[in-house]
Amino acid sequence: MIENKKKPNPIDIHVGSRIRLRRTMLGMSQEKLGESLGITFQQIQKYEKGTNRVGASRLQNISSILNVPVSFFFEDAPGEQSGNPGGMGEASSSNYVVDFLSSSEGLQLNRAFVKISDPKVRRRVVDLVKALAADAEVE
Repeated sequence: MIENKKKPNPIDIHVGSRIRLRRTMLGMSQEKLGESLGITFQQIQKYEKGTNRVGASRLQNISSILNVPVSFFFEDAPGEQSGNPGGMGEASSSNYVVDFLSSSEGLQLNRAFVKISDPKVRRRVVDLVKALAADAEVE
C-alpha cells in the first residue's frame, strides 16, 4: 500500500502540468509564481510534478495570478471523457498540443510564430515545417 501512496494521482500530475504550461506560456519563473503565492519555488516544483496536491484555495490563487479560469487546469484531465463529444481522439489531440507547448522548442516556436503578422509568411512557415518533417520521415 505504501507504494501507491508515493505515486502521484494522475489528476494531480495533470493539474501540475497545466500549471507549468500556463506559467511557461507567460514566461514566468517558478520563483516568481512562488513569491506571488507566498511559498517557495520548490513547492511550485512539487505542484507541477504532481508530487504535492494543490488545494482548492491555492488553485484559485494560481488561476488568478496566471490569468486563467480554474477549469483551465482540468481541461483534458484523465477520466474526463464522459460528456466529451470528441471522445478519446479529441483529448489525445489536445494532449499533443499541451506536450508540444510544454517543450522548450515548442514554446519558443509558438512565441515567435504569433509575432508574425503577415498571413502569407505564416503559411510559408507552416509549409516549411511540414516539408522539414516530411524530409525527416524519409531519412
